[in-house]
Amino acid sequence: MDLAEIWRVMRRRWYVLLPGLLLTAALIAGVYVLVPVEYRSQSTVTLLNSKKATVAFDGNPFLSTQASLTGMADGLARNLNSDDSRAGLKAQGVTGEYEAKIADNAQGPFMWLSVTGTDPAAVLKSDQVFTAYAEKRLQEFQSQQSVTPEAMIRMATIVPPQKPEAQTKTRLQYLIMAGALGFVLSLVATFFVEARRRRSDKPGRHRPAPAESAETSESDAVPDAAGSGAGASRTARASAGASP
Repeated sequence: MDLAEIWRVMRRRWYVLLPGLLLTAALIAGVYVLVPVEYRSQSTVTLLNSKKATVAFDGNPFLSTQASLTGMADGLARNLNSDDSRAGLKAQGVTGEYEAKIADNAQGPFMWLSVTGTDPAAVLKSDQVFTAYAEKRLQEFQSQQSVTPEAMIRMATIVPPQKPEAQTKTRLQYLIMAGALGFVLSLVATFFVEARRRRSDKPGRHRPAPAESAETSESDAVPDAAGSGAGASRTARASAGASP
């Protein structure tokens, strides 16, 4: 079946295709309404060496970096993503989904703290609370190990929580899926009706009825009976002529 034939079928069965397309449009509109736009805010923080460790660098923490800081950043990110931290953040008013992780392609102890939700104002506020909570958790870790304040690892905000940006990728994917599914089902219904109609319009083989067969047998038997009677009459006359 070529494209021309497909187009002819679609035009011929428009009464099936059109309702399907209307239902598809309604499905897309429903997805557009039911799937809200998500917004995301993100901040970038880094871990810095303690004041005691930066004495040799005139107190400049950016001149003193250690591999242990990256390990500490990874441990802090895991703790922030735990259930205990989730409960603590929820108690402080954080809404939506949040995530803490090592920054991509980071060449140091850099972390991304992001929050995603449907309310831009709430997302920005939650990211600010999340950033402050991360610094608090870092201090709590070290206090539990009885680390003196001069030897504690510190946290600095490189990029503060940014203005939430719309994340339309997920919503767009759902819209495309709904449109493709509705269009395919409409075509399937159209060609199904076309196939059923062609099958019903196809002429079948003619089979004689039983009455016709009986009449044919009787008509064939009558000439045979007549022929047999004529033959018997000729035989009788021939016999009479032969006798004295």
